[in-house]
Amino acid sequence: MPNLPPRLTLVLGGARSGKSAHAEGLIEACPAPWLYLATAQAWDDEMRDRIALHRKRRSADWITRDVPMDLAGAVAAAPGPVLVDCLTLWLTNLILAEADVEAATAALLAACAAAPGPVVLVGNEVGLGIVPDNVLARRFRDAAGRLHQRLARQADHVVFLVAGLPLIVKPQAGATP
Repeated sequence: MPNLPPRLTLVLGGARSGKSAHAEGLIEACPAPWLYLATAQAWDDEMRDRIALHRKRRSADWITRDVPMDLAGAVAAAPGPVLVDCLTLWLTNLILAEADVEAATAALLAACAAAPGPVVLVGNEVGLGIVPDNVLARRFRDAAGRLHQRLARQADHVVFLVAGLPLIVKPQAGATP
């Protein structure tokens, strides 16, 4: 029997820390097919290249859906194991669209709680650096911190990636240290 991920896992880390690959490995412990909910929007060539690299890394057992805004609806509709990559791009989309971040967060928390299979959420930890020099960046950083805190409280398992190494922040119940 494979070591299946818990119902809700939050994977955090900095840029290029190995978050996505780690999260994919967690979901791949479940029987395929796996659902990949991608929140990125390809606004420029560099982002299109990043998206293409992520897609190329995944096998044909992954079903990818682009969900830049209605993440809660996509999680709620997921029939089985689902990976969300990433929360901070989703948050960016919400803020730029002047959407209700609080309502969207509450809906996401409810959808994760009701999901029939494991959910793995990926987010960038942006609050470890200097205080941003502009209002929008500070608002984003603060909103990301609040989002991650709420998800971490609900999560069964929280992992922080540093240089490709997973540090267990919140061990899943029954896990041996």
